[in-house]
Amino acid sequence: MSPASISSLREDFLKEYSAEENIRRYMKKTAGYGISYLLQNDYGNIYIEVIDNFLPKISGRGLRILEFGCGAGMNLIHLVSLLERRGTQVDFACGTDFSTALIASANAEAKEALTPRSAGRVQFCVAKNDSLLEDMSRELHGSPQTLAGSFDLILGVNTIRYCHRLKNEMENALQIRELLRDRGVFIVIDMNDKFPAFRSRFRDRATKDKEACYLPSLAEYARPFEAAKFEILRKDNFCWIPHSAGPSLTTIMKTMTPVLNAVIRSRAMRSLVIGRKNLCMQT
Repeated sequence: MSPASISSLREDFLKEYSAEENIRRYMKKTAGYGISYLLQNDYGNIYIEVIDNFLPKISGRGLRILEFGCGAGMNLIHLVSLLERRGTQVDFACGTDFSTALIASANAEAKEALTPRSAGRVQFCVAKNDSLLEDMSRELHGSPQTLAGSFDLILGVNTIRYCHRLKNEMENALQIRELLRDRGVFIVIDMNDKFPAFRSRFRDRATKDKEACYLPSLAEYARPFEAAKFEILRKDNFCWIPHSAGPSLTTIMKTMTPVLNAVIRSRAMRSLVIGRKNLCMQT
């Protein structure tokens, strides 16, 4: 893609995620039952497993968490609230998105949904996925040197595919590496290109705009992190519950999940990559 095409595609994404109807899709109170269930269960369980089993023990301070492409913040807000209920200290949690409208909604949502103590440790700011360190330093009025290597856990949910569409997935992986502390961990979750409904929907749209609708494979999601010298801890497909599902569909798919995982796990709705930064692996 030419620089002009990439710039145009980025502008199209910005318009899409600044529209009121899309902002409502990324706010907890209007997003729907399915995503609320996943945050409490499938997604939430992965976060806690990583924090409990993969992160090094921290002494003298709480966790520092970053979510890039955070939308209206419901994923990070839920995680901070969950950690508070578990008695796990959070020193600082930051969410970034390229949409000013979504960041404004996220900051408002945090004040409403979190306790004053937790809300004081959460901040949302405008930053692009391929220039996180520079943009965050400007927005947080800090220095790149202070932010670099300062986060224990970095999350990206339903955002990494846009890096692939904009051809800057390697820049994003390198930014994540720069921001993580040694032995810090990242988690990325996004659409699985092998899920039949995604394949048919995006195939139809791709006849008009192939780049804007591209879905990476699980291997493609992992590749830039492998190239950036991360240790890949898990690379898998999971989740059979749509974000937009109501209570009935959620119950049905929850019941069917063990069978579907046993028979066709590679066709599940989501791709998951978890990796760890190990300085000793750098060359």
